[in-house]
Amino acid sequence: MFADITENDGDRGQVGIGTLIIFIAMVLVAAVAAGVLINTAGLLESTASDTGQDSQSQVSNQISVVSASGNVSGGNVAYLNFSVMKSAGSGDIDLEDATIEVTTEDISETLTFAESYGSTNFVVANTGDTSTYLNATTQDVVLSESSERKVVGVSMASLGDSLEEGEEATIRFVDQSGATTVYGVNVPDTISDQDYVAV
Repeated sequence: MFADITENDGDRGQVGIGTLIIFIAMVLVAAVAAGVLINTAGLLESTASDTGQDSQSQVSNQISVVSASGNVSGGNVAYLNFSVMKSAGSGDIDLEDATIEVTTEDISETLTFAESYGSTNFVVANTGDTSTYLNATTQDVVLSESSERKVVGVSMASLGDSLEEGEEATIRFVDQSGATTVYGVNVPDTISDQDYVAV
């Protein structure tokens, strides 16, 4: 009825050196895999954070057009002047790094900042002194305060397409983060004997 207890029943089993090597190898493999996973997770988190910040900038950073006017020459609007500010909640907007896309029935051009008018340039001036164009090296062309205003000038004459009476144009402001503001220009049907018109 009862099993005999022998002297060897209390002995402990011995682990061979091969089993020990396999165990250590498994621990090392697990440690390497964990390190790779941690590094990958950190990289993904950093990438997601950068993408989120870029997306937020594209949504929140906006150039707001306060008013727009045109200078008349020869019965057509030769120059467009836009009074701009940064929208509420947006970060600093550097107009030197911005671009302006001008589209009419005849042309489609992308303009960059310069210190003088040109066929591919726009200029920036302080409000109240639109005849003096700002130099980004020595003067501030950054919109850093919500109350700050700058005047952005586009020469339609330099683009070879002065706007005629009743003509329309689309002006697209793109800041350094890629945020876009679209402004539609509508030239009045009658601009004779005027030097300055609202558009």
